[in-house]
Amino acid sequence: MIGFLSGNLAWINYQEAMEHTVTFRFKHAAGSEAEAAFLSAAAELAPLPGAKDLKICRQICPKNTHTFGLSMNFDSEEAFQSYCEHPLQIEFIEIRWIPEVENFQGTDFETL
Repeated sequence: MIGFLSGNLAWINYQEAMEHTVTFRFKHAAGSEAEAAFLSAAAELAPLPGAKDLKICRQICPKNTHTFGLSMNFDSEEAFQSYCEHPLQIEFIEIRWIPEVENFQGTDFETL
């Protein structure tokens, strides 16, 4: 770990740490039972090996048409790849994500 603290600025390099985020819009109605079931299923990804700090957020910026976001951290690219290859994550993509998400944008951030 490399880092410094100066005034209100903190910078830490956790070597290969990364944050995986995705914002998205559902095919079904806002506030529906399907929406709640999807978000509940997404929360079940939190304990998968390698995943840390899962956040499920409602998107509130009027400039963005996506309505929700998911974010989680990984200690390395290898940890992220292991998560992506986990059978429960693959099942979530096939059974929930593909049929229920209308549009999305994924972004992976590397810690500086």
